[in-house]
Amino acid sequence: MSDEILINLTPQETRVAVVQQAVIQELHIERARGRGIVGNIYLGVVNRVLPGMQSAFIEIGLDRAAFLHVGDIWELRSGNTEPRPIETLLQGGQKLLVQVIKDPIGTKGARLSTQLSVAGRLLVYLPQEFHIGISQRIGDEQERAQLRERLQHLIPPGETGGFIVRTVAEQASDRDLSRDVEYLRKLWTGIQERGKVAQAPALLYQDLDLAARVLRDMTDDQTGRVLVDSRETFDRLRRFAADYSPAAHERLHHYAGERPLFDLYGIDDEIQRALGRRVPLKSGGYLIIDQTEALTTVDVNTGGFVGGRSFDDTIFKTNLEAAHATARQLRLRNLGGIIIVDFIDMENAPHKEQVLGELRKALLLDRTRVTVSGFTSLGLVELTRKRTRESLAHHLCEACPVCLGRGALKTPQTVCYEILRDVLRESRQFSAREFRILASQKVVDMFLDEESDSLAMLGDFIGKPISLQVESIYNQEQYDIVLM
Repeated sequence: MSDEILINLTPQETRVAVVQQAVIQELHIERARGRGIVGNIYLGVVNRVLPGMQSAFIEIGLDRAAFLHVGDIWELRSGNTEPRPIETLLQGGQKLLVQVIKDPIGTKGARLSTQLSVAGRLLVYLPQEFHIGISQRIGDEQERAQLRERLQHLIPPGETGGFIVRTVAEQASDRDLSRDVEYLRKLWTGIQERGKVAQAPALLYQDLDLAARVLRDMTDDQTGRVLVDSRETFDRLRRFAADYSPAAHERLHHYAGERPLFDLYGIDDEIQRALGRRVPLKSGGYLIIDQTEALTTVDVNTGGFVGGRSFDDTIFKTNLEAAHATARQLRLRNLGGIIIVDFIDMENAPHKEQVLGELRKALLLDRTRVTVSGFTSLGLVELTRKRTRESLAHHLCEACPVCLGRGALKTPQTVCYEILRDVLRESRQFSAREFRILASQKVVDMFLDEESDSLAMLGDFIGKPISLQVESIYNQEQYDIVLM
């Protein structure tokens, strides 16, 4: 069954969902005030060079300086010349043409490269290179050689720069390839001209917005239709597709139904589920997904599933389903970095290999590079997924102001004991007529019921009255001790 791409637009936000067999597989969100900057080209200024880290901070006009590592500096090398130290390549105040390869994430600034590229639908133009590369997803060597030869004949004599042939160019005609070459060269010429007159730091090139990138990068032969719920954007995309992506033009449709597009496909409900820890499986098992700064863990549980012929069979079937569900959740939540999957322990070695094979097969649908390391000695599956932007949870949520991101609150009893210790501490430092405790309703109720004896004992010990006052605006962990 072919994919459907749904594009939901408001003045503040663009949301794109890729639906396959009535199940959402990918979700992309771009907000007008927080649009991603990967692919943008800037005329930057070197702020600081750090020889010890072999890196530099570059001002490109954002709130935080961007980061450039020596390994991301393009340098024309001849023979076996060794890479030079960064302090011999850059100096403070130097102007530099840079491209963002990773969005700012958390407290980290954007990551940069001086190896520039400009993407089209079929090709990626590399102005500093001289070779033609072929996408690794085009595996047939004969086909790769034919594509390389065709493109070489289409490049005008004397022109500089290299190209990477994208996967979607596999069935492209010479005319389509030629149009892409011409478009990308014009684009690069414009960037160069703006760079000559711009005052650094300055933005020289911004990639297409999310809706247009969908047509350029995500619409292929597997796409049945692209539904857009905004007439204005639909008209703009039709003009873009007519000039640049005829195949996408045929699949583009305007959705004018009364019911919201995402409601029609249940996308909003799926987003809510993707923000939770627990992911139910059809068999009755479930996943628990926890995201930390360092890594993401996926824990597989059988739950109430008892459908196998034996206990081993039940575990095997649950793990097979979990392999597909995990791959989908990584795409849907855009989880990157180190990911540990704790499948239910399997004694049967062939079962382990089949589960690992299903996981690898499911991950082939991912547009982002994923590397699977296999089972560790502890029986965990370790994999890495390239991180280029914030995860869905980080994009849509913020840390809870009550628990400060712990995901748990201190119990009323724990808070009561903290208060008792603080009252005792205050009584030894200050002479007060009375101590008044301001706390949440649950904490005050605990003092009036289960911990009433503890409060009375403390009052007798310090020889001063202790009163209670409910503060409705306090959360469970908040309290104050007022000296009267």
